[in-house]
Amino acid sequence: MTPDGEQIALPLAYAPRLGEADFFISDANREAVAWLAEPRRWPMPRTLLVGPEGSGKTHLAALFAARHAATVVDDADIGTDPEMLFHAWNAATPARPLLLTARAVPRDWGHGLPDLASRLGATPLVRLGQPDDALLAALLDNNLAARGLRVPPEVSAYILTRLERSAAAVRAAVAALDVLSLAERRAITVPLARELLEAQFSLEL
Repeated sequence: MTPDGEQIALPLAYAPRLGEADFFISDANREAVAWLAEPRRWPMPRTLLVGPEGSGKTHLAALFAARHAATVVDDADIGTDPEMLFHAWNAATPARPLLLTARAVPRDWGHGLPDLASRLGATPLVRLGQPDDALLAALLDNNLAARGLRVPPEVSAYILTRLERSAAAVRAAVAALDVLSLAERRAITVPLARELLEAQFSLEL
């Protein structure tokens, strides 16, 4: 509390909701979900899951690991030891398949190991697309629920029709709304959402 009694909003960290019920299937991820459902039908016990930031790679990988006793290397294209990737690739078996997630395709990883490059180049690859309308709405609901926030449907609709169409933008907007609502002791309404989007995201609304 400040000297005059004003409450200060603290930047709390919220764990993502990675349960079965929290994963929403839409056209953006349907193909990947179907592919990961049956690893024993893969041509080899390895797969690359590639998609943009916030597209659900980590969530889907966590569900896959729980269902199939798999080895998962999340964000394999970002600072991961190439020797470790090489050994993980070689160690994969039908009983313990390997799933690598990444934002970029392997030719753009720049790890510098020719033997690893040849193996990754031969590995089946499935993609996650940018979120569609249905998935964006589900992501917004999920992020709000993770923070214990309840908003009227008109607020969600207002945000979704004006925000950048990405999971990262949804997360940022929900976090900022949470902080602003707490700091100003105001419910999350359309006027509050408008104020935030105008100030934080430079949108002409």
